[in-house]
Parts: sequence; structure tokens; C-alpha cells
Amino acid sequence: MAFQEILERIGGMGRYQIIHVILLSLPVFMLASHNLMQNFTAAIPNHRCKLNKSFEEGNFTGLWLHAHIPLGSNGKLSSCLRYITPHLNVLNYNFTSNTSDLETEMCADGYMYDDTEFSSTIINKWDLVCNRRRMRQLAQSIYMAGVLVGSIVFGGLSDKFGRRPLNIWSNFQMFVTGICASVAPNYIVYCVFRFLTGTALSGIILNSYSLIVEWIPTESRTFTSTASGYCYTIGQLVLVGLGFLIEDWRMLQLAASLPFLIYFLYTWWIPESSRWLVLGGKYEQAIKDLKKVAKINGKVEEGEKLSVETIKYDMQREINAACGKNYSVLDLIKTPVVRRISFCICCTWFSTSFAYYGLAMDLQKFGFRIYIIQVIFGTVDIPAKFLSYFVLTYIGRRVLQAGSLILAGIAILVNIFVPEEFQSVRTSMAVFGKGCLAASFNCLFLYTGELYPTVIRQSGMGLGTMMARLGGIVAPLIQMTADYYLHLPLIIYSLCPIVSGITTCFLPETLGLPLPETIQEVESPSHRKKVSKYIEEISLKDGVNLMNTKS
Repeated sequence: MAFQEILERIGGMGRYQIIHVILLSLPVFMLASHNLMQNFTAAIPNHRCKLNKSFEEGNFTGLWLHAHIPLGSNGKLSSCLRYITPHLNVLNYNFTSNTSDLETEMCADGYMYDDTEFSSTIINKWDLVCNRRRMRQLAQSIYMAGVLVGSIVFGGLSDKFGRRPLNIWSNFQMFVTGICASVAPNYIVYCVFRFLTGTALSGIILNSYSLIVEWIPTESRTFTSTASGYCYTIGQLVLVGLGFLIEDWRMLQLAASLPFLIYFLYTWWIPESSRWLVLGGKYEQAIKDLKKVAKINGKVEEGEKLSVETIKYDMQREINAACGKNYSVLDLIKTPVVRRISFCICCTWFSTSFAYYGLAMDLQKFGFRIYIIQVIFGTVDIPAKFLSYFVLTYIGRRVLQAGSLILAGIAILVNIFVPEEFQSVRTSMAVFGKGCLAASFNCLFLYTGELYPTVIRQSGMGLGTMMARLGGIVAPLIQMTADYYLHLPLIIYSLCPIVSGITTCFLPETLGLPLPETIQEVESPSHRKKVSKYIEEISLKDGVNLMNTKS
């Protein structure tokens, strides 16, 4: 709690904090590109069986093809079947007549792809269609599995070794593995490097958001969290631009990975979280960083007043609570209030990510050009996060979190009852649901950071994002259940956020409260409010003294 007072003395939301937030938010632009990249790199082009060379015409129209390829249930040429022997007499048939008695087989000689819209994807590179079509979803699930592993690994390591070194390493890993994925010689190698890219992405998200939250005053946290969320929104539009300009999947993967070299270089300048340094007993480094921040904020005199003794005095209670104890992920479930928070957070992160990627990772099903639908899905986040900012500021975190999840679930559920021919209505409901889920994500990063104390905050964030990535892994696989019942994926995608929205109602509200430093503060809300009131009184007294000095 006292660290909040120290922040205010050295400038509050000053020049350093603004630069700090901007630099840590820039990588988020390209994180969206990696998360949703397979909408473009794994887009499915129109395809058909490759015919015997003596019959191959190399196109997707013409009567001659009807003698070699049967019609599908949609009245178009089958994408995965061909006649065992050419039936030239089919040309004399009415194409709507029954030809089910003609023998067919799977494409034995490979496939022909229509490169009109997608000239080069991993689909036509490695023939991930027909009986291998599930490998497309598997590739995305493997990437999400990497993000899951990264949440587990980087969450614990950054509480032990610090936010800064793990953030530097994650940006470097993102750069290297992203480039390696772009030159992968086969599907397996591609999946391996996408997995490693996913682990790096978790490291960037976890440590960037923790560094932002732990250097920002209480009253500015909502604004900075929303601003960082907008970077992800704009990043979705950046992906559309890159996908439109770069048709080759390898070059698109490369273009989305190169900027992380720049991020890696400048993250060396960003200091460690002084909250973490003080609670870890590294006072000298904490004071050095605080003085650096005070200088940038134009508060040199206040910075010079800082010493090991003053830091220990101001944060004595927090230091005593953290001293001599090694915290681990088990502390997330040891005490009753933190255990309840962890359970609710797990449900909320999982369902938000699960439904979000269930909608966002299969844009071709909406029947529009993928560039248009990606722009629509990206743009809806702008008003969604704008409205969420006001709810977060004036109403509270819990209301926004529960309401956005329940509304998203209802919007997805409605699409079950909308006929296929009303494609615009179905798309509108999906876009509304995606906007609600974007608002939920916007709230989640801030809410999770405020619910957990500093001593286990990174572990708590790691737990939450781990569950989110588990949702991201499962989401593409759920689409396969449509083989058993057409609407089953939508039913699952809708019920999950509705149930989690109800669960969120059991979380405590954090609006206007300083960040908790210890587990004791979380377990005793009344104690936390007393400390909050004390800080407000001290700040008011300092303000009065400053006015008297000026006068």
C-alpha cells in the first residue's frame, strides 16, 4: 500500500509512466497478428482433386470437369472426391439429377487449388484438406498449447527472477521462433516453432501487463489498461493490412515476427518493478530505479530523499509480511478468499478465451471475404472497449465482467435459431458477441492484477492466462463436433461464458482500491480499506502542506 504513496511523491502518472506504457504496449500490436494469423496463413482456398495428367485442365469450371468430379450437396463440384473412371455420359445428364450410383474415390493424385484469393497458405503447401483437414485446427491448438505452457513457465519464473529479464527474453524468443516458423520445411517443424512462439507470447503478455500495473498509480490503472487493450484491437487491423499486402504465408509470418527484434532491443531500458524489488529485499536496485523515474518525471528532489531506511520505513508492513517466506503457486489455493478468487478467475479466463477464439478463428464460415470480416471483427472492439472504460471507471469491474460474459453467451446462442440464409443477421450477432468478449478481456487483465497481491500477482496472472490458453486450445477442436450435430459448437461456445458470468458475481469489487501487497490484505478486506483510507488522508495532508508552502 505504501508504495502507492512513493509513486505519488515521485510524479504519479508522470512523463516516465507515459513512456513506460507506450513502450510496453507496442509489442501488443503484433501479438494480435500471431494469435489470429492462421485466419490468413491457414485460409482454405477452393480446391478439387487433381486429375490424371491426360485429363487435367487446370481450372475450376467447364463441362469437362463434370465427367471426372461429382457434385457435392451444395450443388458445386466436390472438393474431396472424384470418379474412379471418367464418365463422359454425365455431360448429357441434368446436373441436379441423381448420380449417386457412380463410383467415387478420394483424391489419389493430390489437389488443384484456386489461387485467386489465397495464393500461398499452409493448406495448399502441405495439402491440409479433406481427410487431413483437422490438421489445420490441430496447428492452431498446438500454438495455443505453447501459450498455455508459457503461462505456467513464465508466471512462476517472473515472480522468482523478476518481470524485466523474462520480458526481455520473451521478446527475443518471439523474434527467433517466429522467423524459424516462416522457413519451416514441413508441417511438423512449423508446429514446433509455432508452439515456441506461443510460449514467448505468454511471457510478453504476463510481464508487460505486470510492469504496467505495478508502475502506475491507482487512479490511472483503468485508463492505461484500456489503452493497452486498444493496441491489441488495432493489431487485428494491422493483420488485415499485412494479409492483404502479403499473399505468401511465409512472408506474412516473417513480417509479423521482425518487429520483435526492435522490442527486444529497447526493453533493456525498461527498469524492473520496484514493488517486486523491495519485497524481494533488493533495496539498492529499487532506489536506483525510483530515482531514475523521479528524474524523468522532474521530481529530482523527491528522488534524492529516497534511501534504504525510508523505503523500509514506508513499506515496513509489506516487507515484514513478505520477509522470510517463499511464495509459490500453492498460495493461490491455501487461503479461503484467494482460493475463491482463483476458482472464479480460472472459469472467467477460460470461457472468455474459449468463446473468443471459437468465433474469431473460423471467419470463412460467415460467407464474406476474409479481409472484410476480419476488419469488422477487429473494429467492433473499439466501441466495446470504449464503453468498458466508462463501466470500469464509474460502475465497477465485477459488473462489467459478469455482464459482458452473459451477453456474449446469449448472442452466440441466438445464432442457433437464425436460419442459414440470414447470413447478415448471423454475422451481426457474432460480431456483437465478439465485442462483448473483447470487453471481457479488457477487464480481465486489469481485474486479475487488482485481485491478487504483489507477492503472488504474477502467479495469479499466470494461472488466469494459463486457463485462457487452455480455452484457446479447446476452441478449435470444438468445431469438429459439428460433424455430430450442426449446432453443437455454438451451444458449447454460448453456455460456457453464461455460466462463468454467473460465477464472476462471487468476486470482490476492486474499484478505487490500491493494489494489495500481501495475502493478508486480500483475506481481510476491511484491513485493506483502512489502509486505503489512511493513504488518502496522507495524500490530502501532503496536498494541503504543498498549498501552504506555495502561499
